[in-house]
Formats: sequence, C-alpha cells, structure tokens
Amino acid sequence: MAQRLHMTPSDWLRLAFLSILWGGSFFFVGFAIKTVPVLTLVVARTGGAALVLVLVVLLSGGRLTRDRGLWRAFFVIALLNNVLPHILISWGQIYIPSGLAAILNATTPLMTVLLAHILTDDEKLSPGRFIGVLVGLSSVIVMIGPEALLELGTRTLAQLAIIVATVSYALAGIYGRRFKTLGVRPMEVASGQLIAATVMIIPLWLFIDRPWTLPAPSWTVIAALAGLATLSTALAYVLYFRILASSGAVNILLVTFLIPVSAMALGVLFLDETITSRALLGMAGIGLGLALIDGRPMGALQRRMRHPASDE
Repeated sequence: MAQRLHMTPSDWLRLAFLSILWGGSFFFVGFAIKTVPVLTLVVARTGGAALVLVLVVLLSGGRLTRDRGLWRAFFVIALLNNVLPHILISWGQIYIPSGLAAILNATTPLMTVLLAHILTDDEKLSPGRFIGVLVGLSSVIVMIGPEALLELGTRTLAQLAIIVATVSYALAGIYGRRFKTLGVRPMEVASGQLIAATVMIIPLWLFIDRPWTLPAPSWTVIAALAGLATLSTALAYVLYFRILASSGAVNILLVTFLIPVSAMALGVLFLDETITSRALLGMAGIGLGLALIDGRPMGALQRRMRHPASDE
C-alpha cells in the first residue's frame, strides 16, 4: 500500500503536540540525569510508560497480543526506537550542552530522508524534500545559536552517540510502517514496544547500575521521572505511531525541527522568557522547511505558474 506523504491538518496538530511532549523530555532527562544513572533513568522511563499503557489497554477492555511474530517486531522496534537511542542520548547529554544535543537530534529527518530513499519504494527523495530538510536543520541552528556548534569536536564520542541515535530513530520510523499493514492499533504498538524495551534493558540495568546499591531519589527527581514516563513516553508514542501510520517515516520525524520551537514557546508561557529576532527568523525558516517537505505549497505555486488564471 502506497504511503501518503502529505500531512493532514489533524496530523500537523498531533505533530505539534508531540513536539511539546518530546521537548519536555529534554528537560526531564536533563534534571534527572544529574543524580540518576543512565540505565536507571531509561528503565524508569520505559517501564513506567509500559505500565501506564498496559493499564489503559486492560481497563478499556483490550488485551495484549499473543502473536509471536508480532512480538518479534515489537522487540525490533523497541531496540531501534527506545533502547539504543535513549541510552545514547541520555549518556551524550552528560557531556555536551543541551543546545548542541538538540541540533544533532534535529539531523534525524535528514537521516530519515536518505534512508527512506534507499529502503522504501514510496518515500523517495525529491529535490523539494531534501532542500526542505536542509532549510529546517539550518533554521534550528539559527534558532539555538550557531555558537553551539563551537562545541563540535570537543566531546566527539558524546556527539557521535547522538548521531548514532538519530540513525536508529530513522530506521525505527521506516521499520514501524509495517504495523499499519498488519492492522495493529497505535496503542497496541506503543504498549508492545515499551514492554519489549523494558524487558531488554532490565538485565543490563541490574548488572551495571546494581539498583539496590543506589540512594533513594528525591521527590523532585521522582516527579521528573513520572513526567518523562507518562507524558514524554507513553502518550508521546501513541501519537507517534498514529502519525506514522498515516503520514510516513519522514513526516513523523519532522518533530525534531519543532521541538526547539515548542521549548521556546513553553519558556515564554511559563518562564517569562522573551523571543529574540533570531528565534523568530529560525521559526520562519522551520516553517519554510516544513512546507517544502510537505510539497503541497510548492506544487500549488508550480501549477499556478504553469496555468495562470485567465482574465475572462
């Protein structure tokens, strides 16, 4: 079945909301990682989110699938979408500034455009999409500040970890398209993925972090972990799989362009921050990049130029 490459208005609204949820994850991780080991944070995130979604499924009268083939697919998507990127990004944020981490994370659509062109038949690279991704990425750099790039190369392994995480996210977006053809609902995919991720990460967590030796976290850290699990993971992945099913791998990962916009908007609303002219320029550039990737505005302009309205 051919993938619809354009976003509907409801998809754009979901994508904007997803950017807010995932934008909040950088705050939650940045706060908790100061006192909580990486694997402990990832277990709290995936395990807490899995518990929330399983309860929702059961209380709504649903049940978890027993299909072994489907569970194999859940484990693959969990490895690509949770285990690898969450560990790599959480570890990377220990060593590099959050601004640079956000810029590196915003290369995800570029990775997805390139990999989708190679690995799929219906999400091929077009000049408009490629230029749109480059415009969006450049606008993220403008918004956050080019000075963040001065840190490039000083913490090479941490930066490489986040780049590898973006490749993993891109592969997850491409692999996850299969769940639509299998007829699996977004809630079921999100639940299965998070259960599988928790099962995979727990042995590493027990062996490396030895949680029984760790001090009890403060209530503020527990609150941050709860927000990370329920909002930035459980709810976010239900939205993620819903948009992925309708709009494709490239479009879903445009959220990485919107995360800095959401973070800035939240700062204005709740932290009395101000929006600079550079931020406005970056937002405008991101809007242009998204329009180029969507393709419809440029298509309408080209049709208008080919067939100008008559004066009759």
